[in-house]
Amino acid sequence: MMLFALVADDKPDGLADRLAIRPEHLKHLESLGEKLILAGPFTDQNGDSNGSIVVIEAATQAEAEALFKKDPFIVKGLFTSYQIRPWKLTINNTIKA
Repeated sequence: MMLFALVADDKPDGLADRLAIRPEHLKHLESLGEKLILAGPFTDQNGDSNGSIVVIEAATQAEAEALFKKDPFIVKGLFTSYQIRPWKLTINNTIKA
């Protein structure tokens, strides 16, 4: 198994859409079970969400892409752009958010 990161930017003025879609997004993340390693939004200077990072475990790039493309944030067009890239956890100093 490998780790894959989704790094995404929200469309301009997308906060209202993000908040509306968020319950479906969280349900999707929950459905990933142990495949989900970490997830959270990027924020602007006001603390408002404006993008996302999600890391999952998958056997292949194709599997990771298929799982990410089911995310309501992607399905409903919240992101202006995103990348799905292999990712390697090198240091893990876990913090409490």
